[in-house]
Amino acid sequence: MIKPKVLFVNQEISPYLENTYLADMGRYLPQFVQDNGKEVRIFMPRFGNVNERKNQLHEVIRLSGINLIINDADHPLIIKVASLPTVRMQIYFIDNEDYFQLKADVVHNKKPIADNDERSIFFARGVLETIKKLSWRPALIHCSGWFSMMLPFFVKRTDYKNNPFFMDSKIVVTLFNDDFAQMLDVNLVKKLKVDGGTQKDWNFYKEPTYVNIMKAAISYSDGVVLASDNVNPELIEFAKENKKHIVEYSPDKDKFFSDINAFYDSIIVIDED
Repeated sequence: MIKPKVLFVNQEISPYLENTYLADMGRYLPQFVQDNGKEVRIFMPRFGNVNERKNQLHEVIRLSGINLIINDADHPLIIKVASLPTVRMQIYFIDNEDYFQLKADVVHNKKPIADNDERSIFFARGVLETIKKLSWRPALIHCSGWFSMMLPFFVKRTDYKNNPFFMDSKIVVTLFNDDFAQMLDVNLVKKLKVDGGTQKDWNFYKEPTYVNIMKAAISYSDGVVLASDNVNPELIEFAKENKKHIVEYSPDKDKFFSDINAFYDSIIVIDED
């Protein structure tokens, strides 16, 4: 029997970062999905506050070595991997010396990191390029945490949409209560336009607030998961207006994960290759 392939693209995963609800969901949802008959791959950024020695990260030379051009500059892609304790799952880490050396994740000294926009673009494109190198065709891509929300744009609005690895992939996004007040760099549209997109996309990104970035990701998605009982109501209303399927939050983890997995089953197209 062919196992459906599910790609998890997470901003945080425990135990590599603090045990937030976002990080815990990044850790345990993939395991639940794998235990229920699916093949999974899991990616997160190798933020500078991830302890490489403690968590036994090591570089995968055969996957590294690509240069990604962002804002007219070359940035080498480095892929590292670690194994989750006690379960048979690996985590792939997207790394780069320009973007991920600061000992922080998305905030440093209580302020957003200035190049978070480019870092999130690099993360999204790094995940997709690595999947191509792995020759692994995801039936579904699930993005969690705002830092991962550039990936739906690249899958649905750039040349990746015509790539056989992604052209049939369904997109699911998780909404948390992870709002931030400041905008990303106001030149984000210019940085994205070189890869594709339309005027409709630029209408989201010309004012790159949290709400607008998340609305863009929702618009490219096949469904939305509410992972909190206090998600921004404007985003929930936007998802409803755009007729996106919504998996409601439940504090009962088993029920919540079962509902998510059942939604996967309802939209996944089995890859026969």
